[in-house]
Amino acid sequence: MKKSNQIELSERGEATATTRPPQTKRYDEVFKRQAVENWIKTGRPGTQIAAELGISYPSLKDWKRRYYGDATPQRDDLAAENRALKAELSRVREQRDILKKTLGIFTEPSRNATKPSNA
Repeated sequence: MKKSNQIELSERGEATATTRPPQTKRYDEVFKRQAVENWIKTGRPGTQIAAELGISYPSLKDWKRRYYGDATPQRDDLAAENRALKAELSRVREQRDILKKTLGIFTEPSRNATKPSNA
């Protein structure tokens, strides 16, 4: 924590340094609720929202817990992302199966290969 140092004059006119605790910012309830609503509705990372608003991420998480409980940010594109991931998984599985078959073909002994003689 930073402490703000200020110089005060004593009764004798001498300069003395005093240390005061930093002032904490106070936000009204409306600001807190709007910050959390912004986070939930946009689905952007909480750290990004906090940085944009000039607040700490732990404060934003605390406000969310206080006003909205366990609400999670909405992600409109979650279904689209899920479909894309399933399609990619299907494609990767197909590639894997092709590689397995190819490996099996190359590792099988050739039918035309001559057997070593036992001479």
